[in-house]
Amino acid sequence: MLKLIFMINRAEGMSYERFVDHHRNRHAPLFTSIPEAERHVRKYAVSHPVPAENYPPRAYDGLTEIWFEDWEGHDAFFASDNYRTLVNPDEARFIDMGSVAVMVTEEKEVI
Repeated sequence: MLKLIFMINRAEGMSYERFVDHHRNRHAPLFTSIPEAERHVRKYAVSHPVPAENYPPRAYDGLTEIWFEDWEGHDAFFASDNYRTLVNPDEARFIDMGSVAVMVTEEKEVI
């Protein structure tokens, strides 16, 4: 299983609360509304830091995880018209695109 992790920060001038609201309540439903998500995405999760005493301050405002069965599903999803015309343009509305960090992994469950 192919897993993509996008560490993201909010767009300049956007409050953290507004960023989280947009990510959870607007972008995530938009992402899952396109048929290609159901067809190609095996798991989709959005996360946001919570206060954690004795840990360093947050490095990112949020992260998105997307699992695909394989590269073919990945390519089909990101090349789809629905992703390119509906989902992708929304990302720049709440994400500082210049600060995005990406990790592509194959998750190995240990416990």
